[in-house]
Amino acid sequence: MPRTQLLRQFRETPHSVLFATSSFWQGVDVVGEALSCVVVDKLPFASPGDPITSARIDAIRRRGGEPFSEYQVPLAILTLQQGLGRLIRHRRDRGVLAVLDPRLRTKGYGRRFIASLPPAPVVQDLEAIERFFTIV
Repeated sequence: MPRTQLLRQFRETPHSVLFATSSFWQGVDVVGEALSCVVVDKLPFASPGDPITSARIDAIRRRGGEPFSEYQVPLAILTLQQGLGRLIRHRRDRGVLAVLDPRLRTKGYGRRFIASLPPAPVVQDLEAIERFFTIV
C-alpha cells in the first residue's frame, strides 16, 4: 500500500501494528495513544556501501580520523533520536522505544546511544514493559 494509506489505516485501527522500513523514520506524525511503541530491530547505521556514506568515510580516513566513532555512530544516534521522535510528539505523549539490537548493551558505543536519549528507565525485562502498558 502507499505510505499515506498505511498511515491512515494505522491511525484509524485501534491496537494495530505497523511494520515499516527506514522511510518511516521521518515525516510520520501519529499523535497520542495510537502510537505507543516503536520497535527498532537493529541500530540504524547507514550502509557503508552507500555512495555518500562511503565518500564521507573516505574523507575522514584521509584526514586521519576514525569514521566509525566520528561519523557513523553520531549519524546512527541522530537517526535513533528521529525514531524516538515518532513516538514522543507532544509533552503528554508516553511510550516505549524497544531497541532489540544487543549491541546497545554489549558494545562500548551503546552507551553513547543511551546517553543521547531523554532520561527514562532502560529495562531488559518484559514484565517491566507489561507494567508500563497497564499504567498507561
